[in-house]
Amino acid sequence: MQMETTIYEEQKFSNQKFSEKDTKHKEFEECVFENCDFSNAVFISSKFTDCTFNSCNLTMVKFENCQLNNIHFINSKLLGINFSECVSQPFMVNMKGSILDYCSFEKKKMAKTTFLDCSMKNVDFTETDLTKAIFANTDLLNAIFYQTVLKDANFLTAFNFSIDPEANALKKAKFSLSSLPGLLNKYQIIIE
Repeated sequence: MQMETTIYEEQKFSNQKFSEKDTKHKEFEECVFENCDFSNAVFISSKFTDCTFNSCNLTMVKFENCQLNNIHFINSKLLGINFSECVSQPFMVNMKGSILDYCSFEKKKMAKTTFLDCSMKNVDFTETDLTKAIFANTDLLNAIFYQTVLKDANFLTAFNFSIDPEANALKKAKFSLSSLPGLLNKYQIIIE
């Protein structure tokens, strides 16, 4: 028995509470969510395409088997989300002014993703493809980079990161001179 899918197109949702709800088989296309509370909501087999989340609380949301395609999170709170549970292709998100602490992007393909003015403390990027990603003015304190593809990635204004060049692919990645300690931490050398 196949579940019926509910489709929402070009709709704006403002100040709504989706918290702690199970939402199955929904499709949102070109929708805007403003000041909505999604904390602890569970989305199962749903699709989000060309949507924007502005000033929303998505703390501990579960996106089980969901598709996120061309999604913009602006000034939103996305604490503890395991994006690894999302469908792999397509998976395209961009973040601006958002808090993504304790999220996991393990094994996601996220080429050309932009993280602008974000807090990404304790985020897991294990085996993630971040080719040409931009980390602009983003706090990466205790973020995990292991076997991560960071080719052509831009870390010029990122801060508080620690990346092992021997355990990650960094070809042509960009770093500022002041961020060199973040690449040399494992050697326990002193740079003055």
